[in-house]
Amino acid sequence: MTDHPQSRSTAAERRAQMIRVDQAGEFGATRIYKGQLAVMGNRSHLSTEIEGMARQEEGHRSRFDALMAERGVRPTALQPFWSVAGYALGAGTALLGPEAAMACTAAVEEEIDRHYSDQLDELGEDDPELSEMIAEFREDEREHRDAALNAGAERAPGYPLLSGAIRLGCRLAIRISEKV
Repeated sequence: MTDHPQSRSTAAERRAQMIRVDQAGEFGATRIYKGQLAVMGNRSHLSTEIEGMARQEEGHRSRFDALMAERGVRPTALQPFWSVAGYALGAGTALLGPEAAMACTAAVEEEIDRHYSDQLDELGEDDPELSEMIAEFREDEREHRDAALNAGAERAPGYPLLSGAIRLGCRLAIRISEKV
């Protein structure tokens, strides 16, 4: 079965989808960390680490915001939903304890690592500016994942189920935000 020519995205449309979903993901990450910090405050030994990761995610989001403005890419219409969902995910996992909050971070960052790697494979050399941003941010996300694992993510109650559910949610959010 072959695609109808009008059903295929142009390279520019595909890059716009990438930027839209990546900005939404970085925004969602900032909301997850806000939710975690709202519950944990500075009472956890992990608060400083979470604050540092949150600052990095805010920097990523800001750079994607600028790229969106520069290239005329519209944000996802679901931004208000991702705001609430991200905050709820962060707060909910933090309510389960610091290890569950770290399980959330590890699961999200694992999925984002895979997502960014797929994007870099797809981009190749076609958009050096976007590729460089994604590669830089992917390294930060890998550091966040590793820090979360080192902080005890895998000791969270029901870790395999919690991690799997969060990763599935991330994959769904990525697909939806590319289009909506």
